[in-house]
Amino acid sequence: MSTTVAPPSWLEQWRANPRLPLMLGVSAAVAAAAALWLWSRAPDYGVLYSNLSDRDGGAIIASLQQMNIPYKFTEGGGALLVAANKVPEARLRLAAQGLPKGGTVGFELLDNQKFGTSQFAEQINYQRALEGELARSINSIAAVSSARVHLALPKPSLFVREQKKPSASVVLTLHPGRTIDEGQISAIVHLISSSVPELSAKSVTLVDQSGNLLSAANADSRGLDTSQLKYTQEIEQGYIRRIEAILQPIVGAGNVHAQVAADIDFSVVENTDEKYRPNNEPGSAAIRSQQVSESGQGAGSAAGGVPGALSNQAPANPVAALASAGAAPQKPAAAGAPLAPKAAEAPTGPIGGASPINSRKDGTTNYELDRSIRHVQQGAGAIKRLSVAVLVNYRGILSAQGKRENQALSATELEQIKNLVKETMGFSTDRGDSVNVVNSPFAAQPVSETPELPWWRQPENLELAKVAGKNLLLGVLALYLLFGVLRPLLRRVLQPANAAAEPTAAAATAAPESPAEAAAAEVSAKTQERHSKRHLDNLQYAQEAATQGPQMVAMLVKSWMDKKDG
Repeated sequence: MSTTVAPPSWLEQWRANPRLPLMLGVSAAVAAAAALWLWSRAPDYGVLYSNLSDRDGGAIIASLQQMNIPYKFTEGGGALLVAANKVPEARLRLAAQGLPKGGTVGFELLDNQKFGTSQFAEQINYQRALEGELARSINSIAAVSSARVHLALPKPSLFVREQKKPSASVVLTLHPGRTIDEGQISAIVHLISSSVPELSAKSVTLVDQSGNLLSAANADSRGLDTSQLKYTQEIEQGYIRRIEAILQPIVGAGNVHAQVAADIDFSVVENTDEKYRPNNEPGSAAIRSQQVSESGQGAGSAAGGVPGALSNQAPANPVAALASAGAAPQKPAAAGAPLAPKAAEAPTGPIGGASPINSRKDGTTNYELDRSIRHVQQGAGAIKRLSVAVLVNYRGILSAQGKRENQALSATELEQIKNLVKETMGFSTDRGDSVNVVNSPFAAQPVSETPELPWWRQPENLELAKVAGKNLLLGVLALYLLFGVLRPLLRRVLQPANAAAEPTAAAATAAPESPAEAAAAEVSAKTQERHSKRHLDNLQYAQEAATQGPQMVAMLVKSWMDKKDG
């Protein structure tokens, strides 16, 4: 009856072949080197786009797959990465496809208007396009990640009382760790108010992603403008720096402190004056209009005498009355005064014959009124009053004993310091400025002695110990792998080949004490070498026999077992 022997397991085969661990180790080392080389040759990834919306991200990924461009996401999915040398090409090709759209539409919305669109739809499309364009403009600011603009545009009305002003609301999403200052807030507000007709800057509201109201950051509940407060602080700090800079060379650095309180007038005043000057100055009058009226009546002979032919004759030629030699010449009327009526002249004809001659002259002159109009606009930010307080430390001197003592400044020195302060601040008695200089010793600051840390608790030594410990741990691990893993493995692999040479080497290294012992040791070494060679030959023969005839080996082993049982 024949029995079949089960083939040896893979573990026994691994143990029977001593070179297999070496091959596995070499293969692992080669694989590690190849992986390291591939990792070093991997392309550097650059940011293609960040903070993409879900719709834009899906469209961009689909386009990258069609273009066979590898991509990956950063941890958390905040940015889309592609190979650094492919970033410009990918952006240009995606831009040709209109990606990313950014979630907002601009005036390109009006490019594809359909025929028969209602007026309401046109107005809504225009408002959406305007909101999108404003959002794109705000997104160009470095600190802003994204923006949404909402416009409230009222319907125009023909009646003035029913007209309403537009308003706007903006929601800003800032980059992590970024803020915007008041200047940028004012710039965004004025950008929106200037883009919409009749939109006032006060009707624009800015809110960030945390719900903080930004548009009211420069104005508090009392109506104060923080820019005005900042301007006041700048004026005060400027005077403080100037005062301390001019006094420090005299009293020394750190021995003078100044404070300035400035009263600033931020009101904007406009004055319009209209003055009239009298026209009583000679040569300063300007005639506007003049009217002269004259009337007169000549002299004639009255009817009289005895009726008859002589009385019916034609009257004689009239003769003008001559002025008397002693009469004063008549003065012209004063400018601006009506002409006085001319007195009736006395009759020069015969007493009983001629009637008097009447003459009248009136004159009216109108002059231009002298008027002076002055329009003055006073700008905001004028200084109404300055109050300055200066504190000067005592002068430090050395006494006769070599100790440092404090000495007060003299009245003359204080007066000089006060005059310097007045000249520096531009002292004005008309404004009511005040200056107060006080000489007083400064309080000494308590010096707290910090105990010195021991060397093993100093930060630089702790950091050095951490680095040294890390390097030491890596060195110990490398030594363990070298002497604990690789060296035993190599020794096991090389042991069968060197087993026969070990007795010979041991015999050669041993120094014999006598010729007899040397001969005996040589014979013993040759005998041991012969036995080991025979053992190796037997093992080799057994391996070949087991390989060529496994059934015979199985029967031999069975017979040995039967003999052992018997």
